[in-house]
Amino acid sequence: VQLQASGGGLAQAGGSLNLSCAASGTAPSSVLAIGWYRQAPGKQRELVADATNSGTNYGDSVKGRFTIVRDNARNTVYLQMNSLKPEDTAVYYCSALAQSEDGPVNYWGQGTLVTVSS
Repeated sequence: VQLQASGGGLAQAGGSLNLSCAASGTAPSSVLAIGWYRQAPGKQRELVADATNSGTNYGDSVKGRFTIVRDNARNTVYLQMNSLKPEDTAVYYCSALAQSEDGPVNYWGQGTLVTVSS
């Protein structure tokens, strides 16, 4: 499974950015969950948002500001980030949990930098 991330970049506080992540090498039905984590300098990696087969989950710090949408036809997930804050600055990583012959396997995409200026 490969995850191709795109989007991110620089935004001002209060602005918006979009991220997308396309999964390849596996059928959408095999993807149990797909979403985004982020890691800021000196901090642990944390969940931003993910979309599972039963719904969506958001980190507390982004609830009400970020929206994740999963497009199964394209095996892609989109993250709309609104009302950005400087504390949203981090490297964002796409992640997918997919079924394999040996059971569920977690995959990671390359990180994409999001910088929010005050």
